[in-house]
Parts: sequence; structure tokens; C-alpha cells
Amino acid sequence: MIEPVLSGMAQTECDRKAPLLRAGNTNCGGCGMSIALNFMSRAIGTRRVQMVIPACCGIVTAGPFPYSAYGAPVVASTFASAAAVATGMARVAAMNGEDLRVLCFAGDGGTYDIGMATLSAAAERGEDLLYVCYDNEIYGNTGGQRSSATPLGARTSTTPKGKTQGKKDILAIMAAHGIPYAATISLAHPEDAVAKFARALDARGFRFLHVLAPCPTGWKSEPAHGIELVRLAVRSGLFPVCHVEDGRRFTIDVEPDFDRAALADYFARQGRFRGTKLDLDAVAMAIEEHWRDLRRRGG
Repeated sequence: MIEPVLSGMAQTECDRKAPLLRAGNTNCGGCGMSIALNFMSRAIGTRRVQMVIPACCGIVTAGPFPYSAYGAPVVASTFASAAAVATGMARVAAMNGEDLRVLCFAGDGGTYDIGMATLSAAAERGEDLLYVCYDNEIYGNTGGQRSSATPLGARTSTTPKGKTQGKKDILAIMAAHGIPYAATISLAHPEDAVAKFARALDARGFRFLHVLAPCPTGWKSEPAHGIELVRLAVRSGLFPVCHVEDGRRFTIDVEPDFDRAALADYFARQGRFRGTKLDLDAVAMAIEEHWRDLRRRGG
């Protein structure tokens, strides 16, 4: 059940025992964000964490004060300021000698677009915080508009005929900052996912995690198909599962088989791609080119 927000030491003790995402929340069935929170909860264990969540589905999850669906203290920030707010929290914790981890949990709109300035600034300064982007490839909480994370051909409320540009390569952008650790997370590979969350929580300096988070509402897909959609994206090479250390050392964590049938199935299961005349051959060629670049970076 959703529990009242506590304060002071009582909240700290409660948080160490509570799951990060409590039962009774109002998230949609099949929500990839919810699955990511549950994986992260397993990785957190008894660590003390504080979260900053900008405008997105994640902050609606908390529910109305004085109740919260989160088992950790949460600060709600504006779309643009999550990384800046988290910076202040992390520095105060360091000044007070507190053993805790500050993390941002944001959607693609607050990461790729509106929050990019403060995200980049915090990464460039090397702030000691973990930034997690759950990427459902739309502005899911405000009507499903296009973001720069929206893939080529996807229909949204602002691209009713399908987006004509490709998806921004957020991992490459963050790697270019030379941060200690950046990684992509597949919800279809739970052991790898939990291990990456744990590594990012243990590390120091600026860390960035990118999670492909299915959204049945925005993707026009069946709630029960979310994990399979992620699996198809990984198998086809559409979503690389890898990590980068110090902005230079790229490591592939899950090898794709570039299955063209898996790629076709991925698009066919989502209503957002229907009627957009997506050229699968062109998409497959773009995937192969991207992987050639990834392998060059990995040596």
C-alpha cells in the first residue's frame, strides 16, 4: 500500500526496508518505468538514496502529499533543473559527511531535450550523482508528444504521420563528456540490468544509465509484450546493450544477431508505426552502420 511520508530519522529507517516502488501506485500496466524502478530497488539494497524527479510520469507515481509510492525521499524538480537540484543535494551530503547516493530519475523529455543543459553541465563538472533516464521515446505524461528520443517513423500526437528524423544517440553524447561510467540497460536482461544499477550506485563521480522503457499507452502495444519488445530491439541490434568507461572504453555487453525477422516483429507489435511506410531495409542498414561505429569505438 502507499504509505504516509515520514520525516527525519523515522523516514531513513523506513526507507532502508521499503522497496523503491511501493505497491498501490497508479502506474499503467506494463509500464517499463515501473520495471526499471523494481530492478533498481534490488540493486539499492540497504544503501541510503535520495531521488530527484523532474516533470514526467515518474513524479506522478509518487501520488498526492502526504502519501508517497516511493520508499525513498524524493524532490520534485522542474523539467529543466533535475541535475542542478541533484548537484546541490549531493554537495550538501558530501559537506555533512553523509553516506548516501543522490540520483536523478527522468524521462527522455527531461533528459534528451528540456533537461539537456543542466545534465550536460553536471556531467562536465563531474558531480557525484547518478542520472537514470527511463526512455519511453515520447513525452508520456503530457499527451505523447515527439521528443528527440522518438525513433524514425513513430507516430505521436505531434508527428501524426510519423517522425521524419532519427533518434538522438544519448550514450555517445554522455560518453563525450568523459564521465567515469555510462551504460545502456535492457529490461529483458535482468542480471545485466541489476549489475549495472549496482555498479553505478557504488561508483563515484557522474554516472549515466539509459533504460529503454516500453510504454503501452504511447507505443500502442500490449502491456504484456513490453519485455519481449525490448528483447526484440536487442536481438535486432536496434538497442545496443553496452557500457562506456571514462568516455573511451566501449564494451558490448550483449551481442545481437541482427535478426531481420525480430526487427520486423518489433515494429509490427506497435501501433505507433502502423501506416507510416517505414523502410525496414533502410533501418537495417542504419543499424549495421551504427554497430560498425560502436565496434570501432570498442577497438
